[in-house]
Amino acid sequence: WLLHQHCLTVNRSIIMQLNYTKMTKNRIVVICPGRGSYSRETSNYLVDSDSNMTSLIKSHDKVRLSEGLPSISVLDSGTFRTKTHMSGENASPLIYACSLKDFFSIDQQKYEVVAICGNSMGWYISLALGGSLSYEDGFKLIQKMGTLTHENGQGGQIIYPIIDEDWRKDEKLYESVLKEILKIGAKVSINLGGYLVIAGLQSQLDHLLKELHKIDKYPFQIPFHSAFHTELLEKIPSLAESKLDRAIFSKPKIPLIDGRGNIWSPWSTNVSELYNYTLTYQVIKKYDFSSSVSVALKEFCPDHLVLLGPGNSLGGPVAQILINQQWNGLKSKQDFLSTQKNNPFVVSMGIEEQKNLVL
Repeated sequence: WLLHQHCLTVNRSIIMQLNYTKMTKNRIVVICPGRGSYSRETSNYLVDSDSNMTSLIKSHDKVRLSEGLPSISVLDSGTFRTKTHMSGENASPLIYACSLKDFFSIDQQKYEVVAICGNSMGWYISLALGGSLSYEDGFKLIQKMGTLTHENGQGGQIIYPIIDEDWRKDEKLYESVLKEILKIGAKVSINLGGYLVIAGLQSQLDHLLKELHKIDKYPFQIPFHSAFHTELLEKIPSLAESKLDRAIFSKPKIPLIDGRGNIWSPWSTNVSELYNYTLTYQVIKKYDFSSSVSVALKEFCPDHLVLLGPGNSLGGPVAQILINQQWNGLKSKQDFLSTQKNNPFVVSMGIEEQKNLVL
């Protein structure tokens, strides 16, 4: 009897320690970047990769070289050239490798990843990090979609702010921009925090570039982008389905939040619907990154939002979403910057001192 009681006490102690360890982990939502995130400033992002990451890059390079494409290693370590590095078939897998490197370096003993989302191409990265695709199949998806949009895409995208100097949404400006967009038949392709990404034919974009009121460098046309997330890419889904097998998709191991704010859970995900959404719906329909982040905040209540590199292109948009939601009392740009100084809620792995917080 005494031995039995001793065993029960020991077991309870172990369970309590395990539960305490689990409870003390910081809950994080990981956010994956879109295709414009690799830039001249982020060159050599992969140079200090560990052996596992290096092995993965080598396997991806082998595939690319067999298709007559430059290796990811050479792209990252070579001189940055806009035409080369921002072209879809190169930019997409390069950004994927950088994001994987950052994700692998997060200390899983201290941080629990409770959900993953991303902006535009970041959805494809999310699928791999969340376990719906293997890392190899994630590369295959990203490489193929990058090449297909490069070869078959139409039109382009411009980005334009709809916020005031305090990063709060300017409703009058927003309404006037929407009116101008609708007048010429262009589309909002991404809701990106305090920005609209607008897609259309080049003639439509030229009109907007001329007519929209100049705010700093905006309106700005994003180089080497087609009219992503609009019907101008209607050729892509059938081409993608002919080259990407449904069998490579599975239920995620970590909840994923898509470009509508819909949650794909490990328990209830219909894999066929996930495949159809990825290769059809989100290719030709608006991507609402703002809704994705808002759902992440409200449904998962994370201790931190962790933005994967390369770069910090989503730092501003995520801050603007927090301000729009008045998350933790944030009401302005200054509020956000003040709260970021000591214990940042938003941790950008493209910023060295913030990256070190999650290693």
